[in-house]
This record gives sequence, structure tokens and C-alpha cells, in this order.
Amino acid sequence: MSSRQAWVLGLASLGSFMMALDSMVVTTALSSIRQDLAASVESLEWVVNAYNLTFAVLLLTGAALGDRFGRRRVFVVGLAVFTVASVACALSPDVGVLIASRALQGLGAAMVLPLSLTLISAAFPPQQRGRAMGLYLGLTGLATFSGPFIGGAVSEGLTWQWIFWLNLPIGVIAILLTAHRVDEGVGPNSRLDLAGVVLVTSGAFGIVWALVRGNVAGWNSTEVLCALVLGVVLAVAFVFWERRAAAPMLPMRFFRLRAFATANLANFLVFASLYGTMFFLAQYFQVVWGQGPLVAGLMLMPWTGTLMVCAPIAGRLADRVGERNLVVGGLLLQTLGMGWIAMTADTDSGYLDLLPALVIGSVGTTMAMPAAQKAVVAAVQPREIGQASGAFMMLRILGGVFGTVVTVAVFAGVGGYGSAEEFGAGFSAGMTAVAAFAFIGMLIGLGMPGRRPVATAASAQAASAAPQRGGS
Repeated sequence: MSSRQAWVLGLASLGSFMMALDSMVVTTALSSIRQDLAASVESLEWVVNAYNLTFAVLLLTGAALGDRFGRRRVFVVGLAVFTVASVACALSPDVGVLIASRALQGLGAAMVLPLSLTLISAAFPPQQRGRAMGLYLGLTGLATFSGPFIGGAVSEGLTWQWIFWLNLPIGVIAILLTAHRVDEGVGPNSRLDLAGVVLVTSGAFGIVWALVRGNVAGWNSTEVLCALVLGVVLAVAFVFWERRAAAPMLPMRFFRLRAFATANLANFLVFASLYGTMFFLAQYFQVVWGQGPLVAGLMLMPWTGTLMVCAPIAGRLADRVGERNLVVGGLLLQTLGMGWIAMTADTDSGYLDLLPALVIGSVGTTMAMPAAQKAVVAAVQPREIGQASGAFMMLRILGGVFGTVVTVAVFAGVGGYGSAEEFGAGFSAGMTAVAAFAFIGMLIGLGMPGRRPVATAASAQAASAAPQRGGS
């Protein structure tokens, strides 16, 4: 690995580190936020999903802006927006302002995360990309590993506002180093597809709004049905526009590539399962077992720590044994782990009853994620990696929103916050739902192409010139 590659990998991972740390510390602090700001479960869901909403809606736009105006430049702007929004979260006087500030964080993340993957994919040749993505996820896993502990320690020892102040020094360091150590690069399009931006942004907003409002307003309410129909109509219009656009922000031919289509859909369900678990797990430790935020964070560390340890290994294995084997095997383990928790979690169960299942599930998702990423970016030409990364990230976050919404709906239909027994019943039902997501994802993963021989850079370049055959 050259010095230039090391800086790109390290700084892209640092940007991802900020996003992962923020997600994990917020998850651990939800109970403290609920008590301090008198927030309902619906408001807590918005604290999570306001971020996911703007993030998912603007991901393709963030990737397109990077391709047009410079990937490093837009990456730095995204870091700045995320850092400023974190300060606004810390200063929020009520849950409404916190939700608005979280939405602004999502805007910054929509510029940072797809471009972090693009910068890495552009810096490493195909035969090194799986290892690089494994290291990227492993470094990100440091935040995932430490996030529950940091969130619990800060919430219990200081106040929950300090979980957002943590982003200020990290953001400033990342901005300064990126500006000096990462080379600028652009994508294949010399102009911005404005019509595509408007259509995909509006369509994604309608669909995600319907998802996050369905549990509160009712799935058959006028608000939800209108938002869903409008979102789907605009998404279809986006597809037709992109098929005719001279410089599309997302070429529709990508979805004719079997690797691109199946790996994206499988990863959608990986994150549906992961986010559904993440939303309730720390709350289960606190509500059912009566633990404080600090102890709940410590209990999560074996689950989150697996990502840091196993992601680099999984990335190297993806280069050797093929993406499909890791995606299918990983989702099988996630199915088994979450099914185990669904059957054993109750008010009488102990931590050691759940610990093996947590580790098994975490190993599974850690196997699947870098393999799915590698399959998606390997399916397209090198100059199209930015567009593919934007689509991958958008579908990943839509999967997280979908998983959170469905898991909350299942939880609310069976349980609630009235007592430990009531919460435990809802939690078990929710874990059944996340196990089902993983199982369906495993079945989809079986449709991915089998292992291909590791190609040289020259042959990979030649192969990428025939995209109609590359993923089928």
C-alpha cells in the first residue's frame, strides 16, 4: 500500500468513523434523551430517522455533486456540515430542535459516506479492493465498538449532549488533513443532471416519509398513502428520465448487472436487520434488565466489537473465496443469531444467554457487508464507481429506515413501554422481524454471481469495458 493510498484509506475511514460513532452513541443515549426531553417513542424514532431521511434522500445527489465538482471538495464540505450540525444537536433545547439538527447531520453524511467509498474504490485496483474495504469497515468498527461504551459513559457521567460535542474535534482534524493529503478527482460527467437530482430527491423523500410516518399516522391514512404514491411515481419518472438522459446520474443499465442488482438488494436487507436490532437492543438492556446507559453500552461491546476484528478478515476473504459465499454465509449467521434472541430474550434471561447469539449475528453481518460492497463496485467500470457507490449507500440507508420502521411497528403491535414484561414481548417480536429480513437477504444472495478469478489491473480494465456481461 502506497503512502497516498494509506492517507485516502485512513481519512475516508475517519469520515465514516464520525458517522458510525454518532449512530452508536445516539442509540445508547435514547433512553436518556427520552427522559430529559420528555420524548415519546415516536419522537425517539424521529431522532434516528430524521438523520436517515435526509441521508437516504440526498445520497445520490451527494455522489453526483462529488463527481461534478470534485470528490475531495464535496467530501470536505460534507464533513463541515456534519460538524456544524453536531454542535446544533448539542445545543438543542427540545426534541424538535434536536430532530431538525439530526436532519442537517444527515445532509452532511450524504456527502461524506458515498464519497468515502468512492475515494477508496478509485485509489485501489480491483484485486486490492476487498482488503481495503475490509480495513475501512474495521477502522469504522472502532467507532462501532467504542460507541456504546462512550455513549453510555457520557450519558451517565456527563449529559447526553456531550455525545455530539465529540464530533467537533474529530471533524476539524478530518477537514484539515483531507484538504492537504487527498488528491482531487472527478467522475465521468462534466455536468450535473438537475432533472435527475430533483426526481430522485423528491421520490426518495416521498417513500421515506411514508415509511417513517406510517406507524404514527396510520398506513391507510391520506398522508401516508399520498406520500407513498407520489414517491413511487417520481421514482418511476426518475428511471424513465435516466434511461434517456445524455449524462445520467445513475445509469439504469447498472441494474441489468446481476452482481450489482442482487448485492444491493441483499445489502438492503443486511441493514434492515442491523438497524432494527440496533434501535431496540440497548433499550432492552435498560428497560427490561434495569441497567444504566454505561452498563448497557458495555453489554453491547461484544456485539459491536466483532465488526472491528472481523471486517478486515472478511474483506481479505472476499478477494479469495468470492462475494456470494460471504454474503450468503453471513446472512445465515445473522438469521440464526437474531432467531436465537427472539426465542430466549425475556425478563428472566441473563446476559450469557444472549451473548453467543449477539456474537454470531455480528460475525454474520460483518461477513456480508464488505463482500456486498466489493460486488457492487466491481460490477461497473472504474470511472463509474462514484455513481455505483451513491446507489449502494442510498439503498443501504433506505434499508436501515425500512428495518427500523417495520421493527418498531412489530414492537408496537405486540408490546410497549408500560412494563418490563410488555417491552420484552415487543422486543422478541421485533427480533423475529429482523431475523426474517436476514433470511430473505440470504435467499437473494444465492442469486449473486459465483467467484470469479482475480484479474490483473489490465484485464479488469478490459473486462469493465463490457458491462453487459460483467455482472451476469
